[in-house]
Amino acid sequence: MTWTFTDDVDAFLEAAEASLSARPAENTLLLTVTATLRAEGPGAYGPEPPVLGWWRGADGEVSGALVHTPPFPPVLGTVPPEALGPLTGALVLPGINADRATALLLASRWPRHRVDEEHRLYRLGTLVPPSPAPAGLPRTATAADRALLVDWIRAFGEETGQDGERAERIVDTRTAHGGLTLWENGGVPVSMAGVSLRIAGAVRVVTVYTPPEHRGRGYAAAVTAQASRLAREDGAREVLLFTDLANPTSNGVYRRIGYEAVSDRLLIIAEPG
Repeated sequence: MTWTFTDDVDAFLEAAEASLSARPAENTLLLTVTATLRAEGPGAYGPEPPVLGWWRGADGEVSGALVHTPPFPPVLGTVPPEALGPLTGALVLPGINADRATALLLASRWPRHRVDEEHRLYRLGTLVPPSPAPAGLPRTATAADRALLVDWIRAFGEETGQDGERAERIVDTRTAHGGLTLWENGGVPVSMAGVSLRIAGAVRVVTVYTPPEHRGRGYAAAVTAQASRLAREDGAREVLLFTDLANPTSNGVYRRIGYEAVSDRLLIIAEPG
């Protein structure tokens, strides 16, 4: 039983992709991050090389994985409990993004820590578009919308504490595969929702954003429902999204349009003892 680490995304996926793809909902972050590394190179998230690891159990099969793209904390996918001790022995973890139970178990080994974020993973059940729908209509964003979309993704990053440096690449990648949906009212864009590339039959709704002056009118629910419908029609078996548990409004919106809770994840930062 052992962890193996590399900075080579192809070597990592050769070893771990089948295990990750067997549970695409629980491993959605690892699948999308490694897809970005493969497409954009090892510097996609920052100048430091990534650390990619996989755990082989006593049967020799891969049953756990970790992806660390500094400066972001390491992300754990599904990992058996017996892999956690060897993990902390092999790596100095600055923090962890993992399912609630695993994150708390790892954090119990640190002298001090803080919980920075709590997220809930949802899976789309039966889609229930908002009724009545808000004024306006949806459309798929195109390259002609690039400037607006970049501004909105940067604004979304500022509001959620995320780095906006990749905004242009995100827009270009998502518009290339029809992965950004706009809601327009009177021909004016008022809200957007993005969808990741389909990996292992799953997509994730991301970057749902409505400018402050257009909020409170149901646009976010409508554009998310439309993006979710399009993803299903395009062949996605799983349509997923994360919410911030500190935002009860967004959690309520997504439940009303048919999303069902799967699990919670914590982002925990280790602090000096």
